[in-house]
Amino acid sequence: MKKLLSVVAVLLVLAGVLLLSLPTIVHKAGLHPKYNGPSVALPGKRALIITTSHGVLAAPGEIEGPATGVAASELTHPYYVFLDGGMDVDVASIIGGEIPIDPQTLSFVIKTPEDERYLTDPIAQAKVKNSIPIADVDIDQYDIVFLSGGWGAAYDLAQSPELAEQISESYYGDKEAIIGGVCHGVLGLVSAQGRDGELLIAGRRMTGVTDKQIKELGIEITPLHPETELRKAGAAFESQTAFRDFLATHVVVDDEQRFVTGQNQNSGLETAHSMMQVLKGRD
Repeated sequence: MKKLLSVVAVLLVLAGVLLLSLPTIVHKAGLHPKYNGPSVALPGKRALIITTSHGVLAAPGEIEGPATGVAASELTHPYYVFLDGGMDVDVASIIGGEIPIDPQTLSFVIKTPEDERYLTDPIAQAKVKNSIPIADVDIDQYDIVFLSGGWGAAYDLAQSPELAEQISESYYGDKEAIIGGVCHGVLGLVSAQGRDGELLIAGRRMTGVTDKQIKELGIEITPLHPETELRKAGAAFESQTAFRDFLATHVVVDDEQRFVTGQNQNSGLETAHSMMQVLKGRD
């Protein structure tokens, strides 16, 4: 009996060590890679982060299901990249008010240093709790417009005529904003129209979360999938793959250098830095 208890104790210790090591293991496998590229400062410039307002993961037409919303890192990564680069950063959502954050993306294994920073940042939290309704945004004030993803974005970004109009106005505005996003956030681009009446992203190189990743995660009940919708809108879709696409990443700057898109939750840091570099390059 004593020997058995010793074996059980050893197994419990090993299990505890493995559990504590899981964030490091998945990080080394490719989840939320560190950004090691160049950084630029843009004091006096302004950035807007736009998110979903939808907080339930359910089949279209259903109202009950697990909690979802914006993926935490897809909000916190660009927010702190822009903020630390000297930019003023505002946060908007489709209907305004408190933004739902997918609780799974704040779990022990997935949570990032930027997520931890957000959880102790009352200013950022206030912006998320009191986000600006997209219809009330003065889009011409922003040099960068970033669309965050998460499962919730599949339900309301592409479906919002107000967002489509704001993206078009931002593109043609005096500031000629750099527009982008990651993962499901790129769905906010697919309905925007150019002055010629054609879809604004037609013919542009872009990326977003792949159909393969969605299938691998087993969450196919959402109404829209970014790869499918980008292709339908005429974008030249590209991506990277991995054993599981959840561990891949890819960032694309379109040839005109107006749109910067990231493949998934791993791409937020690089996408935000790339947007700032493109903007800085105009100086």
